[in-house]
Amino acid sequence: MTEIAHRRGIAGTVIDGINRDVHLCLSLGYPVFSRDNWMRTGKDRVQVEATNVPVNIGDVRVAPGDILRGDADGLVSIPRGHEERILAAAEEIEAAENAIRKAVASGMRLDEARAQHRYHQLQTRAEGAKA
Repeated sequence: MTEIAHRRGIAGTVIDGINRDVHLCLSLGYPVFSRDNWMRTGKDRVQVEATNVPVNIGDVRVAPGDILRGDADGLVSIPRGHEERILAAAEEIEAAENAIRKAVASGMRLDEARAQHRYHQLQTRAEGAKA
């Protein structure tokens, strides 16, 4: 299934369970995000029930059109309609973290660099934002 998905240009696979064939996924450069990996096959135990419908992945509801973004640290779901606001927040965090790294490399203490660049306020809820 991994090889077919890769050949068809599918961006990656998210499994709310375990996967196998990690070596193949890595050699293809095909990203798979799962809870764990194990050598046991899902053959005759896994089936497609539906496509293009909302699903739960762990405790997160993911709907068609939502954006899933993952890297070696994990996976996040960005609900459709919130992309612009989330991207702006992520870019602000990245800029601050880059500035903090630069300040520390220049000799500033980490706590001072974080205070100067409002590190601890970056991921707090904005006023008026819903919980």
